[in-house]
Amino acid sequence: MNTTLVIMAAGMGSRFGGGIKQLEPLGPHGETIMEYSIYDAVEAGFDKVVFITRKELVEKFEESVIKSLNGKVKTEYVFQEIDDLPEGFESPAERTKPWGTGQAILACKDVVNEPFLVINADDYYGKAAFKTIHDYLVNADSSNGKYDFCMAGFILGNTLSDNGAVTRGVCVMDENGCLKGVNETENIVKADGGAAIDGGEAGLKEIDADSKVSMNMWGFTPEIFDELSAGFVEFLQDPETNRVKGEYLIPTVVDGLIKDDKADVKVLETQDKWFGVTYQADVDTVKNALKTLVEEGAYPEVLFS
Repeated sequence: MNTTLVIMAAGMGSRFGGGIKQLEPLGPHGETIMEYSIYDAVEAGFDKVVFITRKELVEKFEESVIKSLNGKVKTEYVFQEIDDLPEGFESPAERTKPWGTGQAILACKDVVNEPFLVINADDYYGKAAFKTIHDYLVNADSSNGKYDFCMAGFILGNTLSDNGAVTRGVCVMDENGCLKGVNETENIVKADGGAAIDGGEAGLKEIDADSKVSMNMWGFTPEIFDELSAGFVEFLQDPETNRVKGEYLIPTVVDGLIKDDKADVKVLETQDKWFGVTYQADVDTVKNALKTLVEEGAYPEVLFS
C-alpha cells in the first residue's frame, strides 16, 4: 500500500526572529530538520512526500531540500493561501496569515489519495514513530464504521525545552489506548520532579512527566478530507470565529470527530526524544543534537548520498 508523508512547512516563524526556520541549516552539512524526518519516513516505508508551503519558498526548497533528496523519493508541493476558501467566503483584508493546520491539510486533498502521516517541518520526532505510524496506517481498519486514525504519543519529559516554558497537548486516553481528548497546557518547564507548570507568583505545580503528549504527528486516511471540508465551512460560518486571527486547527477537528463517535484515534507511544526550533536560542541545541546522532551512527554523514 502506498503511503505519504505530509510536511507542514508554510509557517511564518514569527517567534524565530528572522530567517526561514523550516529551511534553517542545522545538520553537519547544512541539512534541515525535515531532511532527517524524510530520511526516517523513507526508511519506515513512506514513498511520497508532500510539502505544504508558500509559493515564494519553492525556489529555496529546490535549492536545498529537493536537491539533497537526490531523487530518492517522489515529491509534490501544495500551497496554503489566505484566500483559498470555500465558495462564498472571502478573507478579511486585515488578515495576514493562513487559517491554521486544518486548512493546511485540506490543501492536500487533490494530491493525497492514500493513508498519510502529518508532521511539522521544524520538529525532530525520532525514528520509532515513523515506523510505528506507517505500520498502523497500512493496517487501518474501519470495519466498525468509524475512521481509524492514529497519533504519536510522546512522553512529556522527552519534549521539554532547556530554553524556557512550552505548551503541550496532554492526552487523555481510554482503556484501549485511544484518544479521548487533548488538554492544552501552557507554561510547562523542567523541574526536580521531572516537569511542572510554572504558575508565576503561585509557584510550580508538578505534572506527570510520563504523560503522553501530542506533537502534531498524526496518521490519517483520505476520508479526513471530507470532514475537513465540511468543518472548515462550519468554522467560517461560526459567529464566534475571529475572522482576522482565528485558526482552524487539526486537534480541534479530531476532537470533534471523537466526540461525535465518528473516529477512533490510537495513541502510539514513542520513547524517542523530541527537539525542535521555535526560537533562535534553540539553534545551537538542535545542531548539537543532530551532530551527536550522526556520530552515534543513527544517520549517515550524508543523508541521501
